[in-house]
Amino acid sequence: MMTRMLTVSALALSSLALGQAVKGADLDVTSGGKAYRSYLAAPASATPKAAVILLHSFNGLEQGYKDLVDEMAGAGYVTLALGWQTFEKQPSDDVVKALVEDGLKTLAARKDVNMNAVGLTGFCAGGRYTMLLLPQMKGFKSGVAWYGFPDSGGTATQPKAPAEFIGELTAPMLILHGTRDQPSPIASIYAYAQKLDAANKNFKLTVYQGEPHSFLLKDGKIADTYASRDSRREMLNYFGDTLK
Repeated sequence: MMTRMLTVSALALSSLALGQAVKGADLDVTSGGKAYRSYLAAPASATPKAAVILLHSFNGLEQGYKDLVDEMAGAGYVTLALGWQTFEKQPSDDVVKALVEDGLKTLAARKDVNMNAVGLTGFCAGGRYTMLLLPQMKGFKSGVAWYGFPDSGGTATQPKAPAEFIGELTAPMLILHGTRDQPSPIASIYAYAQKLDAANKNFKLTVYQGEPHSFLLKDGKIADTYASRDSRREMLNYFGDTLK
């Protein structure tokens, strides 16, 4: 087991450090009769492989997320970033869920995707959606939630909080968070983790001391920091272990 984990880590480090030449492209994902401008990148090989749907932060589908999609494709994953804010800054949970379902259909139409090995990841509001949708959508085998909001809900457009769906969670989840996150205080993440543990759910929590909200990016691009590099390795290693 240790040898295998070291191998996965080496592959992730190679992808992050060397940046394999994979370049994605914009594409439209149709949902609810509307075309959502999204971004997809895939390895050159046509053989079926694991895939990931990515949900960007509340600041939109910034260049840093497209670069991350390319990076993940370089590591071997067909990766689709859904532009869920194409028509509204804050769409309802139902609208986002329908878009994610149609994102899965987009992946299913490709011959290079193994639909039995699809993951979900998201950042900020996208992290909340990861926590919210992973228990509800059985098409995902695992998820990675970056600085999400487990207790955000109770409004007309967001009727329920992710923490309310803990009982329905069956897929493993990695949570990545910073101790200096002000929009989503670390105390709420610790409380969420305690609830997951009490319910015997399969999860991993990685906390970065001193890091603020949205530590992956800086000025819309991938940050050149330890936390950004390490968290990307964590995600790739986690998907490497869970998407089989």
